[in-house]
Amino acid sequence: MSDQRAIPEHWRPTFREIVSAFVAGEYGRAIPAVEPISTQTAVNIQRYIRGYGATLAALPEDTWKSSVCMPAGDHWDAFVDLWTKEEGRSDLVLHAQVFDSPAFSVKVHLVYVP
Repeated sequence: MSDQRAIPEHWRPTFREIVSAFVAGEYGRAIPAVEPISTQTAVNIQRYIRGYGATLAALPEDTWKSSVCMPAGDHWDAFVDLWTKEEGRSDLVLHAQVFDSPAFSVKVHLVYVP
């Protein structure tokens, strides 16, 4: 049984900024509270998005209706539904680890189709 919860309001601007960077093709953009994405992770995310075959779009407000997080030991696993210009809500998901203590930080894990 999972303990899924909605993405907290105070996390949402950070996830919006991460996705905005991806939309712009800036996988290495420095974003406050986000750990730098490794070159290999950036390459993997870029390949997955390109291979998906649709144009990534900024996150609309509706994404928070279906995106979730769940506790995972010392962090939260967040799964943010991504949107494309062609489809609206897509099958792509941004998976990240969120640390809320002692300070808020996000580690992007991958973008993929579950």
